[in-house]
Order: sequence, then structure tokens, then C-alpha cells
Amino acid sequence: MHLLPTLVALAAAIVLMPAVLRHLGAEGLVRENYRGARLPFPAGIAILAAALAALVPLAALQQLADARLLRPELGLVATYVLGVAFLGLADDLLAGRSRGWRGHGAAVASGSFSTGALKAVGSLGLALYGLSDRGYGAGQYLLAVALLVLATNLFNLLDLRPGRAAKAFALLGAGLTLGAWDTRPLEALGLFAAPVLVAGLYDLRERAMLGDTGANVIGGLAGLWLILTLSTAGQAIALAVILAITVYGEFRSLSALIERTPVLRHLDSFGRNPTHA
Repeated sequence: MHLLPTLVALAAAIVLMPAVLRHLGAEGLVRENYRGARLPFPAGIAILAAALAALVPLAALQQLADARLLRPELGLVATYVLGVAFLGLADDLLAGRSRGWRGHGAAVASGSFSTGALKAVGSLGLALYGLSDRGYGAGQYLLAVALLVLATNLFNLLDLRPGRAAKAFALLGAGLTLGAWDTRPLEALGLFAAPVLVAGLYDLRERAMLGDTGANVIGGLAGLWLILTLSTAGQAIALAVILAITVYGEFRSLSALIERTPVLRHLDSFGRNPTHA
């Protein structure tokens, strides 16, 4: 029964996605992708539209019909995901020329406003709040906060080619679910995860761009999936891996690394429109 929210959100995303993208295009909200194609942007808004639309009947049924449809963890998920989505939208609409942690740090040091710094501080605040009062010891709490914030940032670094962020998220989710043989995290995340898959297909086929709005949602969901699935030791390993990739991406090109690695190159290009490759 707990998979019903995932299915309702999936249906909502399939119905709403074309309308949201048409609206973005009609309002002139478009941006050039890496090939120079002008696409509706930020399509991550459609993920939120679908999730919130699905929540209307689901929340009403849970309360009025006393149906156990929504997992308790959804409060944490919704608080963090909606918060980082807002931070991503602010970055999509207001970002300047600063890029990377060093660029945003320099902007702040010079007295300028930086949407990247706002994302970093806001994500940290949301993670600290969302993960509080969950029975963690001090070390476990700080570990989970760091993992959540860095995972959110990592998917911003990955979202440089069509479909890359959504495919990485799908592979991570499948690996965690099969490895732990536990669908409860998916049930908690499904309200947002299902629309991510729909938006990811549009992104993969170069019919839309997720923007930081979408990338933040995907990264936040990935971090929460890790936290809801892994033990403390597993979270520490995941944090070390994500930190290493983040540091590498700050000084080198992750896209260049993917292109040099045959397996990663194949996975990265899989499903992409050949005429757009």
C-alpha cells in the first residue's frame, strides 16, 4: 500500500510535465544546453508540481479515510527537498558568473551576493533542522548532515549532460534497494522520486533542462536515500566517496573523466538521442 504515493505521483508527472514545459517555453524561460539547443528551463519545477498535486488526494485520504498511505519519513523528505528546490530555483533565476565553491567563496569575500553561497548555507540549515530529534548521537548526526549536504551538491556537479543526474539517481536507488532488500526508503521518497524519473526522460531526450531546481531535488533525494538505507559505517564510506568526487570536480572536469572511461562513457550516453549526441 505504501507504493501508492509513488504510482500517484508518477501519473501526475506524466500528465503535468508537458503542460509545465509548454508554459516555461511560452514565458520565455529557456536556456541553451551544452550543444546550444534552447530548451524549457528549469524543468525541475515540474517535479515539484507533480509531487504536490499527488499529495492532495493522498494526504486527504490518509486523514479522512484513516488510510496508512504516507510513511512518517515523508515529513523529513518534504521539508528538505522542497527547501533545496527553492534554493535551486533562486540559483536558476538569480545566479551570476561565480561557479564552484572557490568562485562563490570569492564572491562572498568581496562583499557580493552569491546564490551558490545561499545554496550552501541554506542546504546546511535544512539538513541540520531536518535530521534533528531523530535519535542520532552527535557523531551520527553530523555524519548524516554532511552526507546529505554533499550529496545534494554532487548532483549539481553531475547535471552537465542530458539525463546524467537522473540516471545516476536511478542506479543509486536500484543499488540501495536491492543491496538492502528494503523498499521502505523508496516508499518514503517515491512522492518525489517518481516525478524525477519522468523529468529525467525529458532531460535525457533533450526536451527540457532540469536546472539547479531539479538537480537539487535529485541530490537531496539521493542523500536521503543513503541516510535512510545505510548504517553509520556505510554512510561514512558514502561520504568519503562523495567528498573525493566533489574535490575532484572542483579542480578537474567530471565530464572529461567520464569521456575517458569507457564504461562510464557508455552509461552516460545510453538512451540519449543519437541525433543530439
